[in-house]
Amino acid sequence: MQYQIIGEPTPVAQCTLDSGESMKTESGSMVWMSPNMGMSTNAGGSVGKALGRMLTGEKMFQNVYTAQGGSGMIAFGSSFLGSIRAVQLTPDKPIVCQKRAFLASEMGVELSIFFQKRFGAGLFGGEGFIMQKLTGNGLVFLEIDGYAVEYDLAPGQTLIVDTGALAMCDSTCSIDVQAIKGVSNVLFGGEGFFNTKITGPGRVTLQTTSVRSFAQQLIPYLPAKG
Repeated sequence: MQYQIIGEPTPVAQCTLDSGESMKTESGSMVWMSPNMGMSTNAGGSVGKALGRMLTGEKMFQNVYTAQGGSGMIAFGSSFLGSIRAVQLTPDKPIVCQKRAFLASEMGVELSIFFQKRFGAGLFGGEGFIMQKLTGNGLVFLEIDGYAVEYDLAPGQTLIVDTGALAMCDSTCSIDVQAIKGVSNVLFGGEGFFNTKITGPGRVTLQTTSVRSFAQQLIPYLPAKG
């Protein structure tokens, strides 16, 4: 399978598949394809797995697209202004992502629930207790809100980020929260009560905005309900 990521801030991942090759995606992510791409819809395994995907912000059913009778082309589009990142997974290097991050992947990739180990990180960390965990072997495309900025953290190296800024990280990283110090900083700083603390080793991808923060910025401009 070959691919190219086209355009920002509303990108698509355009993939060229060999005959018989398949990809899976969240339903509704396909934006265009060649006429020889066959589609099937399923729950992606057991009912438990389907419900697990719903808890991570994805839809219950997935679509599988297969190139038939020759090579085929298909493009998957992001649902919000931002970036698409392609990550090559191997069995020894799973990754953890924000909810809704999964866009499409090769068939060897599995999506499951990742529970925050620390109570504080789950309660105040911006993504709740549940995130996505991607494992297996294959290429996966992930949605990033806004632009993506990557860091490689050494063992013990720490990065403090705004809640909701964490898009994905290696599973070797630990996630916790850190309270903002100073009453005046909390009350008037506009940054809330907590920041997210990420500790290496591992690769971290941050996003410059989020759907949640974008929606909050729009609230003052929405008409009041009568």
